[in-house]
Amino acid sequence: METVLLDRRDGYAIVTLNDPDRRNVFTLDMSARVQEIFDELEADESINSVIITGAGKGFCSGGHLDELLENPGPDGMRKIYAGFVRIANSRLATVAAVNGAAVGAGMNALLVCDVVIAAESAKFDSRFLQIGLGPGGGHTWRLRNNIGLQATKAMVLFGEVLDGQRAAEIGLAWKCVPNDELLTAAEELAAKAARAPRELLMETKDTIHNTLAITESDAAIDNELDTQVWSMSQPAFVDMVSSLKAKISKK
Repeated sequence: METVLLDRRDGYAIVTLNDPDRRNVFTLDMSARVQEIFDELEADESINSVIITGAGKGFCSGGHLDELLENPGPDGMRKIYAGFVRIANSRLATVAAVNGAAVGAGMNALLVCDVVIAAESAKFDSRFLQIGLGPGGGHTWRLRNNIGLQATKAMVLFGEVLDGQRAAEIGLAWKCVPNDELLTAAEELAAKAARAPRELLMETKDTIHNTLAITESDAAIDNELDTQVWSMSQPAFVDMVSSLKAKISKK
């Protein structure tokens, strides 16, 4: 059985974690396959965006506990988290379509995505402390960046579990939709990114990520300047201006 499925569409791809009987537990094999798939998609100039979802009723039930025990130490942990890190480092636009429970390390699979769409049946459960394990893979950093300090502590320290609606209310998800509308909503979003010029989309994503280290106005302007100037010489902008001028001249 393929542990990760890849479906290319018009300008975007759907990547499905595929171990539904175990709620898509994130194994070393799955981690390696995610890395391979993202290498393939970034090399495919027809793909701008990627949807990550889970097969069956779960999104991702976390790391495989036996593999965690068999791969002790920092190097072992890094192998397990390498798939999530690959998604985080991708310059493609990424959407998590959370169709069920995302538990423990399984939450990292959505936290590394640019946008999260939650089904009403989604469950967001940090659960590290509840099984006697410290959070890993940048879990607390990503969570705090997304939802703030208090909400992060509520989920990690106090074990608060969120449904799709509550996740959308606090910003962990962009929005919550009925279960049968989840993939459609995610595809509509991915298709919008697919229509953008590919290199401009990648450069802009880099620019957004760079803002994490910016603390003052001049640096914020400098961060965007090169990409904006470059984009003004590219066909998408040049053709748009020409088209606009042509329409104005006809009036």
